[in-house]
Amino acid sequence: MTLRTAFTELLGLEHPIALAPMGGSAGGELAAAVGNAGGLGLLGGGNGNAKWLARELPIVTSGTRRPWGVGFQSWAVDRARVEQALEFRPSAVMLSFGDPRPLADAVRAAGATLIIQVTGLEEARQALAVGADVLIAQGTEAGGHGARQGWSTLTFVPVVADLAAPVPVLAAGGIADGRGIAAALALGAAGALVGTRLLATAEALADPEAKKAIAAGSGEDTERSAVLDIARGSRWPREYVGRTLAHPFLDEWRDREDELAASPQARSDYQRGVDSGEFPPLPVWASQAIDLITDLPPAAEVVAALAAQAENALGRALGR
Repeated sequence: MTLRTAFTELLGLEHPIALAPMGGSAGGELAAAVGNAGGLGLLGGGNGNAKWLARELPIVTSGTRRPWGVGFQSWAVDRARVEQALEFRPSAVMLSFGDPRPLADAVRAAGATLIIQVTGLEEARQALAVGADVLIAQGTEAGGHGARQGWSTLTFVPVVADLAAPVPVLAAGGIADGRGIAAALALGAAGALVGTRLLATAEALADPEAKKAIAAGSGEDTERSAVLDIARGSRWPREYVGRTLAHPFLDEWRDREDELAASPQARSDYQRGVDSGEFPPLPVWASQAIDLITDLPPAAEVVAALAAQAENALGRALGR
């Protein structure tokens, strides 16, 4: 069984699998590896660090002749950085978290596929109104950032798929093996956006200790909170929180976000903890599905395994 969907047809892919553009971690080598394995590799442009993009964009373009793309945080990136990426002629640009309208026309004018990630129905309607070619329906199981008041992947994906049809929708959030991809297809999605499983690979730019922590961790160890964003001085809008592995600063400041934001001393304490090695240099962003992640293989092996597992899961469901 070969999994052909509207998403694979749109971008000429072998598998209905896309790399989540994890800011700073989904670099050129990882995006190229996912592309060469038959999925869509999305570079993690995040908030648009010009030096990072200048370094990683040539790596992905020299590393693959397959379709690839780049993702940005709509609330944080400026148009110049999106145009910097578009000079490298990506097949797709993904916009997440915030109003995509100031950036969408540049993507469409360049002829790239416009992918917009949504965390609620109003965001989905807005994405369709600006002409998104693909929607990502992100559930709260996802690692990293998502809506504070979001939906679970299981309930959100079919609602967005019905709303968006015939525009293809990818499922995101808590998908770490091929059974999750098969489930996404059964829910009406045309594929899946995979983050933490591909973060725990050889090519990802994440700290090696963070990768090991993901492979050793459990979904019960993850938590959604804005505490670590506030402690780091990150400007993420209040409506978004991040899912991370357990962290001592979370234990101290849980349910005290406003108090933390008003305390320069607390934020200084956090930085001293990072500088001394008491705290990891960055939060360990991790999906609720990390119990399914136990190793750190090359990304190509992960993509091949995800595709094979999805095919097998659908075959079993059909009694084949």
